This record gives sequence, C-alpha cells and structure tokens, in this order.
Amino acid sequence: MKFVTFGEILLRLSPPGHARFLQADSFDAVYGGGEANTAISLAQFGYDSKFVTKLPDHEIGQAAINTLRQYGVDTSDVLRGGDRIGMYYLEKGAAQRPSKVIYDRASSSVAAATACEFDWERLLSGADWFHITGITPALSAECAKASLESVKTAKKLGITVSCDINFRRKLWDKDTAGKVMAEILGYTDIYIGGRDQAEELFGIPTNARDDSDYEAYKAVAEKLKERFGFKKVAITLRTTLSSDENKWAALLYDGEKHCYSREYRSLIVDRVGGGDSFSAGLIYALGEGMDTQSAVDFAAAASCLKLSVEGDCNIMSVDEVKSLAFGGGSAQVQR
Repeated sequence: MKFVTFGEILLRLSPPGHARFLQADSFDAVYGGGEANTAISLAQFGYDSKFVTKLPDHEIGQAAINTLRQYGVDTSDVLRGGDRIGMYYLEKGAAQRPSKVIYDRASSSVAAATACEFDWERLLSGADWFHITGITPALSAECAKASLESVKTAKKLGITVSCDINFRRKLWDKDTAGKVMAEILGYTDIYIGGRDQAEELFGIPTNARDDSDYEAYKAVAEKLKERFGFKKVAITLRTTLSSDENKWAALLYDGEKHCYSREYRSLIVDRVGGGDSFSAGLIYALGEGMDTQSAVDFAAAASCLKLSVEGDCNIMSVDEVKSLAFGGGSAQVQR
C-alpha cells in the first residue's frame, strides 16, 4: 500500500534523563513530529510511506531528512527552502511531575510556506491512503488552507483519508480548531481522537462517570459518525496514573460494532509518539483488511509498545506488535 502524509518534522531538544529545563547544561537531540512519526512506523511495517513537508536547505534540514530516510520513509517530495526548522523542548516528567513541552516553531519552513507550493494532484498520485493531523493546520492560515486542499484532492482521487485530531492548546484555541477541523473532517473517512477531543472541539459530551467508564464513549463514537459521516471512528482512552505509568486502551466503531482493545498498564520510557503509533497501527491493520476487533487490538498494541521506545518514533516490527496484540506478548528475554 502507498501511504502519504503531510506535516512538520521538528528538532526535539531534551535535558538528559529527567532533568528539568532549569538544570540543563546540555540537550539530547532527536527528530520527530506527529505525521513524521506515523510515516516512520508505517515504513517499519513495510508500507511505501511518503512524508510531505518543507525544510530549510541547510545541514539541520538535511539531518531531519536523513532521519526519515534511515527508517525507510520516501522523502522525494520534501520541499527545500525557508529559514529554519521547527523545534520543541521536552522536559520529561517523573512520578507526579508532568512532562512539559515548549514550542519554538514560529516562522519555520512549513509554517511560512504558502498553500500553492504543494501540488496535491501530483503529490498524491498513485496513493492509497492519506493521513493528516490537527497539528499542521494550527501552524498558520496557509497551512490550514494546504491541509484542506490536501484532503479535498485525496477525496476527489478516491484515496482513503484518516485524520488524527491531535489538538494542541499551545498552538491554537479550541474555537478556531473546531471550525477548521470540522471542515477537514468533512473529507475524512477514518477519525482518530482522544477521549475528550470530541467534546472540546465539537461539543459532543462524553457523560463519562470517570476515566474508567469506557462504555460512555460508544455514544460519542456514534454521534461523531452521524455528524461527519465517517466510515470508522477510533477513540483512544489514555489514563495518566503518573508521569511514569499510563493505562491505555482504545475503541473502534465501524457503524455496527463497538470494539474495545484490551487495557494495557504501561511503564513509560518515552510517551511522545504514542498516539502517532496508534494511528500507524490502525492504518496498517485496516489496510491489511483486519476486522474491527483485530484492527483496534493491533493499533493499541503498537501504541503500548511505543511507550517503551526512546525518542519520538516507534521502530517496532509487525511481528513484534502482533506478538503483543494476539500472542500474549511475554516480556521475557527472547533467545
């Protein structure tokens, strides 16, 4: 399957270990970003995976491209130009201290790009699946325009479109996000969102008693499908116990059946990219024709495994994900 996604890859800078920003005298550097992480996961799963973006034509921009290529992502349609790469600083939390993110991505090459730079008829030629998130439209009015044009073109070409809402409060307010994303969702087949995002952006209440009331999200999924006409609705159900431990499950609704994954209780090495790995797992599972239950099981397992991997992206294989999703997934040493 040929997969295409559009977004921004960033330079991530983190103090070593669990040091605070105020303690840092050095930073560990990796590259990642919502859509790029999904592209990398799908390349690891064996898909023809292409990432569309714009990066500055200097060594840091090239280093980001090299990271994508290292994991098998097609970068042939990465535009070059602009002055800077987007960046973010990550302070990893511990125990009851939450992780923190500081963005430094204003006027990045993608944020400063114009919508007319992206020829979607050409970029999506031959694609089977197009994926977008709510991060890229938040970067600028032109990025929002380019995002809308991308899904319109994909729909016209008969390409399956998935969208991960990925609402980031530090990038835009919920009213603007709700309006922009509602228009994009009008061209979307597969909806992916967190437990609270339907209520925050679209006013669809959850009415959940507490974080463990998974049954309440059946009605949310039904209302999302009714409003936007999605083929499938996926809702991720993360419960944060501490910065070091999460509970993770997901619901997938196909218009007839509501299927829940099993609930994982995960000790966290690096939680960044967990949702992106879920998206990749779901795209792979549906692309391979898995049934609804198997698809949500595979996607949730992929996301759970990402929490054990340092860095933004998930570098697990299909067999490793299947072992956890369908085979019990013992953590004993494999000899």
